[in-house]
Amino acid sequence: MPAEVLTIATMDTKGDELAFVAQRLDSAGVKAITVDVGTQQPPTQSPVIPREIVAACHPRGVSYVLGQADRGQAVTAMGEALREFLLQKLARDEVQGVLGIGGSGGTALICHALRALPVGLPKVMVSTVASGNVAAYVDCSDLILMPSIVDVAGINAVSSRILSNAAHAIAGMVSNLVPALDLKPAIGMTMFGVTTTCVTAVRTALERDGLDCLVFHATGTGGRAMEQLVRSQLIRGVLDITTTEVADEVVGGVFPAGPHRFDAILAARVPYVMSLGALDMVNFGAMATVPEAFRNRRLHVHNPQVTLMRTTVDENRKCAQWIAAKLNRSVAPVTVLIPEKGVSALDAPGQAFHDPDADAVLFDTLEQSVNQTPMRVIRRLPYHINDREFSDALVQAFRDQWSSIHASWLF
Repeated sequence: MPAEVLTIATMDTKGDELAFVAQRLDSAGVKAITVDVGTQQPPTQSPVIPREIVAACHPRGVSYVLGQADRGQAVTAMGEALREFLLQKLARDEVQGVLGIGGSGGTALICHALRALPVGLPKVMVSTVASGNVAAYVDCSDLILMPSIVDVAGINAVSSRILSNAAHAIAGMVSNLVPALDLKPAIGMTMFGVTTTCVTAVRTALERDGLDCLVFHATGTGGRAMEQLVRSQLIRGVLDITTTEVADEVVGGVFPAGPHRFDAILAARVPYVMSLGALDMVNFGAMATVPEAFRNRRLHVHNPQVTLMRTTVDENRKCAQWIAAKLNRSVAPVTVLIPEKGVSALDAPGQAFHDPDADAVLFDTLEQSVNQTPMRVIRRLPYHINDREFSDALVQAFRDQWSSIHASWLF
């Protein structure tokens, strides 16, 4: 059986172009399944999967998607429907690769759905907006965004080459899938420069145990990327040592991971050990970029492009409550270790962010706000986060979690 690729476009305006892509795929020995996600006029070419089939996957039904008078609302609704359509196809093992083409509206619509697909599944989008800052379209996925150079409006000397290249690229991907390999189990860890000593010690110990340790810089995208890999079942356990992204989310720094931080990990029920690394700080850019409201706060120039701000008692209380609200919804084992003598290299006697009172509120509020159970445990330890005793405790806590789930694994 030849490999199959779902090819997607708003076929009321891009029908001829998608038909050309399908021809290129067919000539490369790959079966193209055209999918129409148009919302306005009838398609200019007959799709294999009509828009009504996609729209029916929206929780509010076909009429909600195709009955929108406003084009922007229709595009948004169709993007939500396409996401559900692709996830349903994925659950039935009916997606080997996806190729989309479009302008600004089609890119927003299709990329919303492609970002939900697992890391490693081939996904390509030919787009008129594939230049500049494309974070809103790609985020933490492995989506390949290919510039169309000219508008996706007809088959000409340029578009024929670009669309052919895209078709042949994804044909190569789906025809040469990576075979299942006997690899070491991968686990995720979060780190900042101010928690490097701790994370390095933990990583070294667990690598000796035979685990493949993937370290993510806790800059917002780092946390989201780690959770995307958890969703894709490529990460089988997490040591969330550096949860500083919560402070940026709560206070308004430049490195928030968004409101869904922790959700994918807790839902996946993988071995999970958490700490409070770098929750003593909020991140901004160069000093000149710090918002006026924060100019009189305790600031520390980390480097010319990064300025750190010490969190206050009130901000630490809010951070603890934010984390507790997530943990209280967990139904899988989670262990939180609190380093009572400081949460970062700057949070130590004689250092810029040493503030035992603010730390105490963080620790006490978390302990009081989390509904502790035998599976949801908080432990306070009389160490600094970068002390060897604390990293040893993290390693043991993770080993205990791992062994409870993977009983056959011997450290």
